[in-house]
Amino acid sequence: MTSLVTPTPSRRRHQLLRNHPIGWFILRRVGLGALLVIVVSFLVFLATNLLPGDAARAMLGGRASEGQVAVVRQELGLDRPLMVRYGAWLGDLSRGDLGRSLTGGTTALSGSAGDMSARSVISIVAEPIRNTLVLGLITVALVIPLSLLLGVLSGVRPGGRVDQIVSVLTLVGLSVPDFVVGTLLILGFAIALPWLPPVSMLAPGESPLGSPQMLVLPVLALVIVSVGFTTRQIRAGVMRAMESDYVEMARLNGILERRVVLRWGLRNALAPSIQTFAQIIQYLLGGVVLIEFVFDYPGIGAGFVQYVAARDLPTVQSVAMLVAVLYIGLNILADLLVILAIPKLRTAQ
Repeated sequence: MTSLVTPTPSRRRHQLLRNHPIGWFILRRVGLGALLVIVVSFLVFLATNLLPGDAARAMLGGRASEGQVAVVRQELGLDRPLMVRYGAWLGDLSRGDLGRSLTGGTTALSGSAGDMSARSVISIVAEPIRNTLVLGLITVALVIPLSLLLGVLSGVRPGGRVDQIVSVLTLVGLSVPDFVVGTLLILGFAIALPWLPPVSMLAPGESPLGSPQMLVLPVLALVIVSVGFTTRQIRAGVMRAMESDYVEMARLNGILERRVVLRWGLRNALAPSIQTFAQIIQYLLGGVVLIEFVFDYPGIGAGFVQYVAARDLPTVQSVAMLVAVLYIGLNILADLLVILAIPKLRTAQ
């Protein structure tokens, strides 16, 4: 007679883990990401409230009386305890409400501190975020294939002429600061050779794609400062892969060198490079402040500095949280792509 043994919860979990390792990995990473978002939200809220100055005073101006400032502080909830304000702000974030700006679109006081019609944070940051996304995505679309091409050509024959040229160019790109690259491009292609506009000023509501010539120099500057890091990472991965035993065995079996490079060399070099690409995307989409300032580009990086200077706390907090969520999401996606690219890692999760 066969006895039925009820599996314990730990055994059931172990069985599910073996049957669905990627699913458990995603679940754990998403859970950890959610916890990290909460921690970051508290740090962001605490840091913004520790900024010097008074948001109500900055909103009303230096001529406002203490009574007017007190009324505005009460209306904004700034007189409540810090943790009470944090709880209310976190609750609004969970519902997708980023709050209302303290400075954008406010009307002048008309005898009462409460006569204000502040714009929502979403309406203020939507356009700068769109501009930065356009700039960043175009750069990423150029950096990834260019890095793959240069990294493979350099790593297949280390020490060769191509490798030496690529190494020098990438080292220069890594050594020169962002603002110096942008300034040199303006001097070369906007002043010495007046082919392109020196700044990327856009009219309110205008899409960057409507004036593509405005994007050439900022994108070129970002490609120069980004492609060096990713190229060197891919080069190192290709070199390690090409020196491995399985690549040597493939060569001994008479497989064409091109196929060896693409099937084994590039594939095994891509997995370590996925995290590198994720870091570059985070750097680009998080708001490239220096490049945006050099070219007077109306992106979220340049706007963020203005929001901090104006003590617009809801806008600063919302932008910081959007960037943090983007960073965490990209890290989770990069980890998942690494697992998918290396089959043996799936059973280790």
